[in-house]
Amino acid sequence: MQIDVIPASSPLVKSRLPAADYCVNPYTGCSHACRYCYAVFTKRFTPCKAFKAAPWGSYIMVKDYKDAKIQAEKIKGKVVLLSSVTDPYQGAEKQYGGRRRCLELLRPTEARVEILTKSDLVLRDIDLLKTTPHLTVGVSLVSDDDGVRRVFEPGAPSAERRIAALKQLKAAGVKTYLFISPILPGLTGITALANALGAYAGKIMFENLNLREPYKKTILALIKHNYPHLTELYEEIYIRKNLAYWREAEKEIAGVNHADKQIFFHHGGSQAIGRR
Repeated sequence: MQIDVIPASSPLVKSRLPAADYCVNPYTGCSHACRYCYAVFTKRFTPCKAFKAAPWGSYIMVKDYKDAKIQAEKIKGKVVLLSSVTDPYQGAEKQYGGRRRCLELLRPTEARVEILTKSDLVLRDIDLLKTTPHLTVGVSLVSDDDGVRRVFEPGAPSAERRIAALKQLKAAGVKTYLFISPILPGLTGITALANALGAYAGKIMFENLNLREPYKKTILALIKHNYPHLTELYEEIYIRKNLAYWREAEKEIAGVNHADKQIFFHHGGSQAIGRR
C-alpha cells in the first residue's frame, strides 16, 4: 500500500448526490479495493501519475485537515455525507485520523451529518458519534456471506464485524441505517438481510449493482470464474439490458417489513416506501 499526504484547506465539497448537500472525502482512493467501486474515476483528477497507474485499492492520498476550517452558516440544516467516493474508516484512518478531525469540525455546526462505512473502525469514535447532534451512521453490506465479501470487497472488514458494529452503534444510542448495497443478483439475500438486521436500523436503503466500464468486465469475469451458474443471469441483466430482475427485486423490497425503506435503483432519484 502506497500512501501520500496532501494538505487540504476545507473538507467540504458540493455534492451531486440526491440525498446529500455536501460531501467530505478525507481520502482519495480506498484500501477496501471493492471490485465494483465506481469511485475509480477519481484517479482522473489527481496530478499524481503513480496514483493513476496503480491498481485500485493499492494507493491512497490522505488529506491533512489539521489547519482546515468549516463555515458553520454555510452548512446549517444541510446534509453532509462522509463519504461519497471513499470509505472514511478504511485502514489508513487508524494512523491518520482524517475522519475524526472532520467530525470534530462538524460537531459544533447545525449540519445533518451522515456517515457511511464498511468498517467497524467507526466504533473508535463512538464518543463523538453519541454527542454530535443530527448525526446518523450507515453500515454498508453486500451479503452476510463472507465468501462473497472476499471476492468483491477483498480489503474490507468481514460482514460479521460490520453487523456487530451496527448492533453496538444501535445499543449506544446512535441513530443508524443499513445500506444493502450493491445488490448482487443471485448473491445478495435482500429479505434475509433486512429481516435479520432491520431491528438495528432506523432506515434500510437498497441500491442495485450498476455496472459501467472499466469495472464491468471485471465483475462479469469474477462472476464467470467464481459463480459460473450466474453467468447467464448477469449477461441477461448487464449485456442484454433486461430489467426484469430489478423489477422483481423492487417487489421483494416492498414486502420487507420495515417502517422506513428507500430504494436507489435508478441513479438520479430514489423511491421511499413505508411499511407494507
